[in-house]
Parts: sequence; C-alpha cells; structure tokens
Amino acid sequence: MGALSHIRVLDLSRVLAGPWCAQTLADFGADVIKIERPGTGDDTRHWGPPYLKAPDGADTREAAYYLAANRNKRSVTVDIATPEGQRVVRELAAKSDVVLENYKVGQLKRYGLDYESLRAVKPDLIYCSVTGFGQTGPYAQRAGYDFIVQGLGGFMSITGEREGEPGGGPQKAGVAIADLMTGMYASVAVLTALAHRERTGVGQYIDMALLDVQVAMLANMNSNFLASGTPPARWGNAHPNIVPYQTFQTSDGWIIVAVGNDGQFRKFVEAGGRTELADDERFSTNPARVRNRDTLVPLLTAMVRLRSKREWIDALEAAQVPCGPINDLREVFDNEQVIARGMQIDLPHPSGGTVKLVRNPVRMTETPPRAVAHPPTLGEHTDDVLRSVLGYDDAQIAALRAQQVV
Repeated sequence: MGALSHIRVLDLSRVLAGPWCAQTLADFGADVIKIERPGTGDDTRHWGPPYLKAPDGADTREAAYYLAANRNKRSVTVDIATPEGQRVVRELAAKSDVVLENYKVGQLKRYGLDYESLRAVKPDLIYCSVTGFGQTGPYAQRAGYDFIVQGLGGFMSITGEREGEPGGGPQKAGVAIADLMTGMYASVAVLTALAHRERTGVGQYIDMALLDVQVAMLANMNSNFLASGTPPARWGNAHPNIVPYQTFQTSDGWIIVAVGNDGQFRKFVEAGGRTELADDERFSTNPARVRNRDTLVPLLTAMVRLRSKREWIDALEAAQVPCGPINDLREVFDNEQVIARGMQIDLPHPSGGTVKLVRNPVRMTETPPRAVAHPPTLGEHTDDVLRSVLGYDDAQIAALRAQQVV
C-alpha cells in the first residue's frame, strides 16, 4: 500500500517521457493501467536487441528499453481506433483519477478521448498531455524527438568538446535527457494537481512539452546568458573558471580531478611528484592556472598517465583531493556503494526467470517507493482489468476479442 494506492492512472502514453512519469507514480503505489495497441503494443517493446532472456537463454522479445520504464503497471490491449475500443477507454477514464497521453496535438479528439470529452464523464479528471512542443505555438503540430529537442533547446550547444579540440563539436547526452526530465516534471505536475483536487475537488489539464523542459533545465547556463547576453560555450570535461577541474587519462582508464582551491592543487601535484608546479607563479593560484591552462594541462596530462586509475584514486582520496573514476556500467553495478544502496533489483517474470531493473532512487521512512511487479507482457491484464474495474463478464470480454477490439 503505497502513498498513491488510492489513485488510478490511465496511461495512454508510449516510448519514454509519458511511461517514465507513469512508472514513477506506480512506484509510489498508483494503479497504472497501460493501454496498448493489440498485437504490437508500446513501440519500445521492439526496440532491441538486447531483449530479456528466458531461463533457457531464448529471447523473450521484451526489449530492455521497454523494461526500463514500465514496471508496476497493468497492460491492457485496446484498439482505440474502433468505437468499441473508445467506449472501453472512456469507461476506464471514468474510473480513473489521472490520464496520461503523448499523442500528436488534436489526435485523440478524433476518438473522443481528449480532455474535454473525458472530463464530461469524469469532471474532476487530471489529464496530462506530453508532446514535443506543447499544445500552442507555431511548432505545436511538429513531432517531438528527444534528440532534436536537445539541439533545438540549447543543451547540445553547451555539451561536447571545445571548438578546435580533438573531437570538438556539439554532443547529445548519453540518455534521452529531455524525455526523462519531462517525465519527472510531469510527475511533479500530476502530484501537484492531485493535491489541488484534494483541497478543491477540481481537476485540471496539464500541458507538458519536451522543448519547454529542455530550456528550463539549463538552469545556471540560462542565467549566465540572461545576465551577460553572451551564449555559454562548450568546455567538454573542463571548467571555464576552475583549473584543473576535468578528466584525465591514467595508464588504464579515466579519472575526474576536481581541484577547488590552491591547497588542493598543491596536494594533487605533490601526489604526482610534481611539487614544483605548485610553486610556479604561472600555476600557483587559480586565476593564474586559468590564464595558463594551455600550458599547465598538458603537463598534468603527462603526469597522470604515469599511474593507474586505482593508484590515483587511492592517492588523491588520501590527500583529500576531490576525485573519482569514470566507470562503465559493469563497474557501476559492481561498486560497493551502489551495492550497499541496493540499486539493482530482480523481479520475477512470466518467462520463468527474473528481470533485472534499477530501483527508484527515492528513500522515505513512511511511504517509500516499491518495485512489486515486472513490466507487464503485452495485454497481460486485459481480462482482469475489464472484470475488476469495469465489471465485464466473460461473454462481454469474448465479444470484444471476437471483434479484435482487445
């Protein structure tokens, strides 16, 4: 019984931003009913390999991408292009508190599943639409893709190596950051709307746009530009105002060294046997190091390459110089702190094996999130939901199946 166990969410969304929001709500106990197209389901079910393996080693055809964003949900297959399917969804909406969708602007109105239509059957409904560019503005009809939004929204202009450096140029994030952050903002918006409804009894419409979120999340970079009028430049893994505050390659991998003051710089070069660099007036203070970074950084690079990643981490931690490794994901999940925090979870799966997932990172004393159910197989809960939520009998369900509605 989670904090949201009294809340039902009808999830009409696919791919990542909407499902990420729905999974977050499900982790806190909400009953999330995921509506999928019969036969194919969420696009991400097929975004593989890799796929989940059954105990005999065979692919289950459940793509790892899909598994990442759909635990704790119930899957119901409904063809919303049919009048009968639309009726089923409207009936489910009438029994729900929240509807999530990420269809193109105006598309669900054709099916009578837009906010105004569903509000007629559930006046206090909270309805959240997730699109690339929002419901208004000249781009509203455009399809929104995370990669495009990362570029359009400014993120890639400040991400990547500096111009003139090897590999210099704009770079996207390693995950769909606009999608994920939109899912998180949408979660906050839904919870806020639920709190408002609890006090007033009034539902509302939520308009979430990937571009809005991408712009908003640039945080201090936005403020730097708005205060100065100068767009920030790319610095790769370096810092515009602090030196050395960057990555270095060791003899067997990469580390991060984040020197925050002159004392830490001295300890860093002492650990590398280059104490004379701290006494050099070109490098003795941070402003001097910033001015002379092009001279200093190659000297530090050569120094760091002489020892291994583990040797440097041990030496710098002992000297209290902020540092850390750059781990691949095997190293991440082998990390003692990650293990101690229980970040990997294993849930039973209908294939007969288990599915390895990452737990919700929130820790709370009274209402912690929980992972209790595997990402559902396609249509796994169709009959159960039609019976338990809508009260359909076997004959009604059989009729819908005969018409290929569910």
